[in-house]
Amino acid sequence: MIEQETLTKRIMKDERTGKAVCPYCGVGCVISATVRDNMITKISADAALAPNYGMLCPKGAHLKQVFQRPDGRLAYPMLRERRGEPPRRVTWDEAIAFIANRLQDIQLAHGKDALAFYGSGQLDTEASYVFNKLFKGFLRTNNVDTNSRLCMSSAVAGYVQSFGSDGPPTCYEDIQHADVFLIIGANMAVNHPVLFQMIRKRRAMEANTRIVTVDPRRTQTAAFSDIHVPLAPGSDVAFLQIIAKRLLAIGRIERRFVRRHTENFNAYQNHLEGLDEDALLAACGIHPARIDELVEYLSKPSRLLSFYCQGTNQSTSGVDKNVALINLHLQLGEVGIRGAGPFSLTGQPNAMGGREVGYLAHQLPGYRVVTNDMHRAYVEGAWRLPPGSIDAKPGLTAVPMFEAAAKGDVRALWIACTNPAVSMPDTKVSQEGLRRADLVIVQDCYYPTETAEYADVLLPAAQWGEKIGTMTNSERLVVRSEQFLTPPGEAMPDWWIFAQVAKTIGFKQSFDFHSSEAVWDEYRMLTAGTPCDQLGMTNERLAKTSLRWPCPHPRHPGTLRRYTRRRFLTPSGKAQFHTPVYRPPEEKPDADFPLGLTTGRVASQWHTRTRTGKVPQLVKKEPEPFVEIHPDDADAYEVRDGEWVYLVSRRGRCYARARVTETIRRGLLFTPFHWGDLFHAETNANNVTTSAADPVSKQPELKFCAVRIEAA
Repeated sequence: MIEQETLTKRIMKDERTGKAVCPYCGVGCVISATVRDNMITKISADAALAPNYGMLCPKGAHLKQVFQRPDGRLAYPMLRERRGEPPRRVTWDEAIAFIANRLQDIQLAHGKDALAFYGSGQLDTEASYVFNKLFKGFLRTNNVDTNSRLCMSSAVAGYVQSFGSDGPPTCYEDIQHADVFLIIGANMAVNHPVLFQMIRKRRAMEANTRIVTVDPRRTQTAAFSDIHVPLAPGSDVAFLQIIAKRLLAIGRIERRFVRRHTENFNAYQNHLEGLDEDALLAACGIHPARIDELVEYLSKPSRLLSFYCQGTNQSTSGVDKNVALINLHLQLGEVGIRGAGPFSLTGQPNAMGGREVGYLAHQLPGYRVVTNDMHRAYVEGAWRLPPGSIDAKPGLTAVPMFEAAAKGDVRALWIACTNPAVSMPDTKVSQEGLRRADLVIVQDCYYPTETAEYADVLLPAAQWGEKIGTMTNSERLVVRSEQFLTPPGEAMPDWWIFAQVAKTIGFKQSFDFHSSEAVWDEYRMLTAGTPCDQLGMTNERLAKTSLRWPCPHPRHPGTLRRYTRRRFLTPSGKAQFHTPVYRPPEEKPDADFPLGLTTGRVASQWHTRTRTGKVPQLVKKEPEPFVEIHPDDADAYEVRDGEWVYLVSRRGRCYARARVTETIRRGLLFTPFHWGDLFHAETNANNVTTSAADPVSKQPELKFCAVRIEAA
């Protein structure tokens, strides 16, 4: 008995806990892990800890299972002598020296813009800062972009056009005070389930609260809503302008706010009054009663909180959709007050933090941009670079980056924490770019992946729980994750890998970071005085609590809501009305491709399944790709429920099991994009999607393309 008690005490002594930001969506849930013998034994959420207050989605709740499959981890640096051959294990010194030499050789032979970096909104802020500094500052190329270009860049441009700055004015607490929720282009019940639970609680506590979901599919979110508007794909601008026009006609406008705090309203009003409502309604393809119901909700003063995500962003008119929604909020004065505002949901855990650090092709840290002379000069001074070191021309964005590689203009591609061989639109282009590049570096936690098959160098990265790192969620909440696991093999934090390569190239003094905390301190100094000021977020404070920016000094409590004084970050200090014009999707169905296709996610999987595909409990929920088809279309094209079919577009085809359902509009199909070539050679939905993009944000149209169905 005494021996057993001693053994139990020793085991309990070895048990420890740690907290980290969930690696999935942009809600930014903080998860507590109980660890013994370097394995997670329990996953939970602290009921008192923001932002999720004890709630978790199925993906977060099953995170411990990810670590029970060590065979899928990339644990050691590896090199390939030739493409197509198995990689061989090498030391870190060998891998880093090889990369440093090859990058310099390629740049010397083909110029600075022969190099490109493609990253991810799942990288922590420290990693994003170091690679941004290396490429834009010291390698002198702005060919730096991330997969956030595919999900958030239209939201960024919309905020900048209307408010003068990126970043939402809202916070999660606003859910507790809203009267009307407008969810447009977002299936929150599936993709941001913890936030949707907050909305459901608000609805249960306040009977007069209303939820409106705008989506061509009757999703789980729509099923719970008071109104479902089954909008025709791409017609968001038309829909929002009908609402605004109707409200304007009945005098529903916050005139004092508009007069004192906005500009260009007269042009906006004239534009709305000149619109043909019948034509707009026809474009929307909905019953007029849906418009009447929403106008009735908004006809009296009410706090309107809008949530929107990929359905508005992934479009050739994504910026216009964002601006049209923000216009509605400005018209009603529903900005900068409790319980109201336009709330863009980020898709990844640190997509917001990456935007702050400036990791898109036109950005610099602190919401600066490369085209601004003063911004470039400031960052050059901070990095101790000669004037003119940072290029004034934006670099290649995501799609053009791989197009340039396919043409032979980009010779070296460094890819971290993402899988573009699956996730890019029209994947034959990204795969050709990977195939043709002289040097492909893939830095990841997992192996194999579809992108890793093209790699000359494979670099093992530490993942969730295995490193210290900082992330910003959708409400601007900055959270520090702890390390409570030892990485497998020789895997290292991403920031360390970037810094080692930089030092080996010859930039030792500027990249001599000894910890993630040192990287954070340098980064936060660069945000001082900017819209996303994080100077007051010291390492000591972040170790104890989370904070929302702006947070300009160490005693500042952080900022719950922005623009509460109705002072915006435009040159005049006033918010800007714009006049977007409805434009249908560029690609239109015809006799050869008569159906529309939209893509998206399922609740149990994440991106290209490199992590969730290893969890049996999640795979069981959705084990294979499927395509939703309306019964009338199924009859017309002789498709039976449960049979495998091909979806064929002007670019390629993909394979999925038919799911006949009335939850989708006639003439439209839906398929998730999670399944790549490792599952089956033809199950990648992005074989068929188009790379057409918004002209301002450069975000590709992943929500609509023309297809036909063929029997498999």
